[in-house]
Amino acid sequence: MAERKAIILLSGGLDSATTLAIAGREQFQCYALTFRYGQRHEREIEAANKVAERFGVAEHRIIDIDLAGFGGSALTDSAIDVPKDRADLDDSTEIPITYVPARNTIFLSYALAWAEVLGAFDIFIGVNSTDYSGYPDCRAEFIAAFEKTANLATAAAVEDKGRYTIHTPIIEMTKAQIVRTGADLEVDYSLTHSCYDPDEQGRSCGRCDSCRLRLKGFAEAGLEDPIEYQTRIVE
Repeated sequence: MAERKAIILLSGGLDSATTLAIAGREQFQCYALTFRYGQRHEREIEAANKVAERFGVAEHRIIDIDLAGFGGSALTDSAIDVPKDRADLDDSTEIPITYVPARNTIFLSYALAWAEVLGAFDIFIGVNSTDYSGYPDCRAEFIAAFEKTANLATAAAVEDKGRYTIHTPIIEMTKAQIVRTGADLEVDYSLTHSCYDPDEQGRSCGRCDSCRLRLKGFAEAGLEDPIEYQTRIVE
């Protein structure tokens, strides 16, 4: 029986690398999709390339789109400061300024288009809502709605060639559980990058939301984060 093809949204971060490893464990033939979307730095693109190469994906595509043309996020607009050392990291109910408007909707739409061309009906995305639920497009409700849309909007689904499934294997895991899962699957986390605001040498800041959640996850998993930080504070 031939392997089922799957599109994996690969940012180069800890979550997407772990998601790729899970898809491989489930015997999918993996096609990785990464976006140069106008983010402030290229470091995560470099990381995605390394992760894709290490896993030996069937194909890795990097797509250029310009979300910076719209702005509205600290990740795409250099005039907006990336928040550091937020006291309410675990308790805030506000959507943070690092949210990129409609990003996962756009990414999944591209993944769906490629899946239809490849004859794939499985898409994996490393969204997570347990440790940090500030992003509306990381919620299970959004994923379910997009999956329904995918099966209404594509010729392949309408012609009963298959049904699209959006896989979110880490959506309810804590960051520590994600780290442990990846470690069990031999993910090389030294290749990954999570920081919103690295320095010119590519070192993670250790102070943005993403760095702090990552460091906390490794600490709670009882493991050492192998990447280099400007400041390494374990909370």
